[in-house]
Parts: sequence; structure tokens; C-alpha cells
Amino acid sequence: MSLDVSPQLLAEAEHGDIREEDFVHTVRTSLPYAYDLIASLATELKGTTAEFTDNRTPPPSERERGQLLRALASDAIRTSLERHFGIALAFQNCHRVAAFRPAARDGETYGRFTSVRSQVLNQSPEFRDC
Repeated sequence: MSLDVSPQLLAEAEHGDIREEDFVHTVRTSLPYAYDLIASLATELKGTTAEFTDNRTPPPSERERGQLLRALASDAIRTSLERHFGIALAFQNCHRVAAFRPAARDGETYGRFTSVRSQVLNQSPEFRDC
């Protein structure tokens, strides 16, 4: 299971829409490694004029890697985090996640980062089973 959903949030969802803030809180408590990594990238990006910030450090364990993969593989989680932090996320391999400014999605750097060429160039044997 990706998220530890409280009975209250589940009941709210069963009766209609839920507040995105409540969903993001659930993500934060359920996937703390992924949330904290994305939060740190967003903070770093906002403190610089760089086009993007990224993480190249592998997670400390498979548990954390799983959190990151679950957060970025879910459209709902990923887009909620993007809106929450005011960023656009891009992802390569098992752990290389990058935070861009939202307007960068139409730019050359974002396009290059998310290209099939970049994906191929960022492969290595240690990522085969991640």
C-alpha cells in the first residue's frame, strides 16, 4: 500500500472530494523520505537562479527507494506535490528526481532532462534492478 490513509480521510473521500492539503499531509506522513527529498529540492530551487535542482544520491535503503518510486509513479501524488511546492518534477532512474520551475516544462533544459537520450545516458548497471 502506498499511503497510510486515516479512517477520517477515507470517509471524506467516500462522500466526495477531499482537501488537497489533507492529501498532501497523508503523503508527508506515509512517504516521509520522498516528501522530504522533494521539499528540499523545492527549497533549494527557490533559493537560487538555477534552472533546476536535482538529487543524485541513492536512497539509504530499499524502503526509501520504494517511497520515492511510489510518490513519483502516482499521478495524484506527484501532481499534488508539484502544486504544493510550486514546482515541476522530472524523474530518471531510481532516484534522480529534479525540481524545475513550472514554466520550465516548455523549455529546452526540461526537454533535455526528460528526453529519451538523457534517459539512456543516465543508465548504469547498478540501476538495473532498482
